[in-house]
Amino acid sequence: MFRPCIDLHDGRVKQLVGGTLTDDGAGTRTNFVATQGAGWFASRFRDDELAGGHVIMLGPGNEDAAREALAAYPGGMQIGGGITADNATSWLDAGASHVIVTSWLFPGGALDRGRLAALERAVGRERLVVDLSCRRRDDAYVVVIDRWQTFTDVVLDAAALDDLAGHCAEFLVHGVDVEGLVAGIDTGLVELLGASSPVPATYAGGARSLDDLVLVDELGGGRVDLTIGSALDLFGGSGVAYADVVAYNRAHTSTP
Repeated sequence: MFRPCIDLHDGRVKQLVGGTLTDDGAGTRTNFVATQGAGWFASRFRDDELAGGHVIMLGPGNEDAAREALAAYPGGMQIGGGITADNATSWLDAGASHVIVTSWLFPGGALDRGRLAALERAVGRERLVVDLSCRRRDDAYVVVIDRWQTFTDVVLDAAALDDLAGHCAEFLVHGVDVEGLVAGIDTGLVELLGASSPVPATYAGGARSLDDLVLVDELGGGRVDLTIGSALDLFGGSGVAYADVVAYNRAHTSTP
């Protein structure tokens, strides 16, 4: 199934190339900058009954835009970017369905189980999403943080997925090596998630056509959802029509 996304940078909805974001903007590669606000996109997703999407705050200065999106689609979108045990409940109060935790779990690049436990206590396992976005290193997928530029001590494999699934409701996983390139998905990563994730997983990275949505469903055994960014016409792309992904979800949603 398709899940929508709203990526925020400097308070605006954008599509960036994975791993190129820096504090000073030097080297950051941008595929798209929207003229509409975050609330406009969230309202579209609400009206088209696209649930389970996410709002990601890429750096500071995005809080107002994020709250605008959550207010437009209360209970319909997850929130990530700068989430900690101290602020997580405030984002749920603002309308997020779940909070997504990334770099805060890995101080110094090492998984901190104390922090994971604190966040789980704060919001409950059922409202926590763990971001396990990764890059390939040698023959393994390794979780990366800090704008996807720092490798952690977590190798993404069946054992890690099984372990962390006991503490969260879902995983969000960007294939960082292909993110924003619109050159095809990381099939190996999707297969890993489909075969080994005990909880629902959303994959993002490289999707270029509606065929990729079908492929993710097939490779993931119907257990992995797909986010499409730069290829989507809603974000200035030409590979995937937004109307088509809405129709795909409706056709593949079972009704009582």
